[in-house]
Amino acid sequence: MILTNIENVPGKRIVKHLGLVQGSTVRAKNVGRDIFASIKNIFGGELKGYTELMSESRKEASKRMKKQASKVGANAVVNVRFATSSIAQGAAELFVYGTAVVVEDIVYDGTEHTVIDAPLAQSGAQPSGSVEAPTATTPSAAIDMRTSHTSADPDAAYRKPEHSE
Repeated sequence: MILTNIENVPGKRIVKHLGLVQGSTVRAKNVGRDIFASIKNIFGGELKGYTELMSESRKEASKRMKKQASKVGANAVVNVRFATSSIAQGAAELFVYGTAVVVEDIVYDGTEHTVIDAPLAQSGAQPSGSVEAPTATTPSAAIDMRTSHTSADPDAAYRKPEHSE
């Protein structure tokens, strides 16, 4: 199961969107950790007991989210986010959520400029169109969004337009 906090998975394409999945856990503070944390608050330093507690919570919540994603048929979860909230005095919830998707590899047909879909490649069919992939031989150019033309000057898009009166 792939988990990522970005919208897509590099080298793969999303072929099916399965919706929101989530996982959570509620953890209570430990008296021993609280006493040690009180001492650390006086002298400063990392509260390692709480760091471990949060790490365990993230792992448990992620495990539950992955289980839910697997149940709906996903092989990846994109846009993963974590949130925490206080439930009661001394107890907090760690919540993780994301979008369950099915991804598949992008297959390159062997040339530098064409990308074809994996199902198409497996079927042996020819693509109806191709996608231009950037290469080292592609000329460097900037697009000026004000005039919608390509300029060989990479700073052209950032200059003030000249006004003729």
